[in-house]
Amino acid sequence: MLLARLARVSQEIAAASARSRKTALLAGLFRDAEPDDVPVVIPYLAGRLPQGRLGIGWKVLARPVAPASGATLTVREVDARLTALGKVSGPGSQAERVRLAGASMGAASEAEQRFLRGLITGEVRQGALDALAAEGLAAATGVPAADVRRAVMPAGSLAVVAQALLTDGPGALARFRLTVGRPVLPMLARTASSVAEAVGRLGACAVEEKLDGVRVQLHRDGDTVRVHTRTLDDITGRLPELTAAALELPDERFVLDGEVLSFGPDGRPRPFQETAGRVGSRLDVATAAAAVPVAPVFFDVLSAGDRDLLDLPLTERHAEPARLVPEPLRVRRALVAGPPDVAAAEAFLARTLGRGHEGVVVKALDAAYSAGRRGASWLKVKPVHTLDLVVLAAEWGHGRRTGRLSDLHLGARAPDGSFAMLGKTFKGLTDATLAWQTERLLALAVEDDGRVVTVRPELVVEIAYDGLQRSTRYPAGVTLRFARVLRYREDKRPEEADTVRSLLAAHPEVRP
Repeated sequence: MLLARLARVSQEIAAASARSRKTALLAGLFRDAEPDDVPVVIPYLAGRLPQGRLGIGWKVLARPVAPASGATLTVREVDARLTALGKVSGPGSQAERVRLAGASMGAASEAEQRFLRGLITGEVRQGALDALAAEGLAAATGVPAADVRRAVMPAGSLAVVAQALLTDGPGALARFRLTVGRPVLPMLARTASSVAEAVGRLGACAVEEKLDGVRVQLHRDGDTVRVHTRTLDDITGRLPELTAAALELPDERFVLDGEVLSFGPDGRPRPFQETAGRVGSRLDVATAAAAVPVAPVFFDVLSAGDRDLLDLPLTERHAEPARLVPEPLRVRRALVAGPPDVAAAEAFLARTLGRGHEGVVVKALDAAYSAGRRGASWLKVKPVHTLDLVVLAAEWGHGRRTGRLSDLHLGARAPDGSFAMLGKTFKGLTDATLAWQTERLLALAVEDDGRVVTVRPELVVEIAYDGLQRSTRYPAGVTLRFARVLRYREDKRPEEADTVRSLLAAHPEVRP
């Protein structure tokens, strides 16, 4: 498949508002794709590279390269070029990356260059995520979308399912079954604004602690234990505590879903960043384990013995953790009959927050485990933190946001009267807000280097965020987690913005 075909469909999907139109565009693309194209096409549609980060920044991509006169690049050729680029290392590697990047851009037409820039920088946001791509694949092959989604659960990859389906037809779906030792994508939760809203939407439900740890999936088959992250990376060797815990359980064959956390001497969870740093540590695991010990907390069983439990309702799956996992390793939960019992759910949330956790997950009792999906039967509820911050700069957008100022640089008032940057965000911005802020910020601009527009610190914006974490990248030593724009506050002056001091006081657990 030509890259130009994929780039054109990506642009058409971005312009389409109706889900049915997006699905039809994807179905047409899959009908034209060769099976070997699929492992590249699907991640490209979702705006990600199979190779991950390539070590190329905008300074390299912004260098003008004359486009090719015609479209000849195939998606597999582009994938091979980017794979070679990602392998460059050692002395002179930066110059070689520049050379290879320039050669790839020079082989691309003007439209392909735009798509490649967005792809490499993570700015392709046309809405063709895996859930939508699964519907397009189903439409292209004439199978129910539910069957495709069910096959993706144990396969752990839409691309693997798509390749088999396009090669062997609908019968290929039968080969995808949950297998101990092969990780599946985890089920995820949507967001509710309150416990009352979540219980009102789900009725009879379980309310569980929402733990601010690292999601893990633990597989045991006899004496063999494997631990995987939510992105299916194998981290078994980094967490010997989980292997030891698995081998102490009475059954010898199972798949557990949960989180791994680090707890302080007082039994309260340590900051997420410490847990994440421990999980990410590959060298000298023994020293890391002594400095930051971790423990698993499980909330679901996906397989027990030779039984695949994915399709069972939550009420039946809940019996397995109680039988298999000792209480200290099980998530706390409360059963709620429905809206009349919402006070009990709110009390459980209050107790959970008091123990230092970040909120609750409300789960419908009749829900199956929808691996790899952000299902409506799991709803997370977390207190929303808000700040009034000052816009210090903004970055020019790409893809749908080309020509608009998008990513905002956010600052809080520092003790010396200046503004300390706390991070960036492009989330929460509607098309109307993008147009308005571009005009407004350009009027405040003091410098434009072609990528970042620095502005006078006069515009206040209200930001919602999920928490704070330490960061050496920013002057205050901290950065916001999952920041998103709520609204601009033109009624406020910059000197009324929140201070670094008040922010740190509100998060004593994450002081730098």
